[in-house]
Amino acid sequence: PVADAKQFGVVTVDTDGQAVDITEKPDDPASNLAVPGLYFYNADVVDLARDIQPDSRGEKQITDVNRALLGQGRLRVEILSRGWAWLDSGTPDALLSAGTFAHVMEQRTGLKLACPEEVAFRMETISADQVRALAESYGACDYARYLLNMLEMEQR
Repeated sequence: PVADAKQFGVVTVDTDGQAVDITEKPDDPASNLAVPGLYFYNADVVDLARDIQPDSRGEKQITDVNRALLGQGRLRVEILSRGWAWLDSGTPDALLSAGTFAHVMEQRTGLKLACPEEVAFRMETISADQVRALAESYGACDYARYLLNMLEMEQR
């Protein structure tokens, strides 16, 4: 959910949470559910995208791909619950806001946002030794120190 859905692709869902419509930057949004641009597709989406016609600017729109999947009954939508944040960076103001948010969250919590090594370690898909080797390969930087500190905290 967003405060001003006019700026985004918007999805409308029925009472069962199933997508019923997707509109790109509508003048009068039917919902406040922005499409954040996080998509997971099967390989056959490439063929589907080939059939999408370019818009007036000569560009193919991802919303048209999603609308085609919706028409085929193959679109599934997950609504991000409270506590999740999706940060747009499509305008200078939005980019500044996203950067400020990320900075504040990292400074206040002491945690890194979007740290794939930490996620993989916590999901037990890589070991502490693998994290350590990756961190050491990054040289003397804050990110490497963060990873090494995370491992040290885990040992306590």
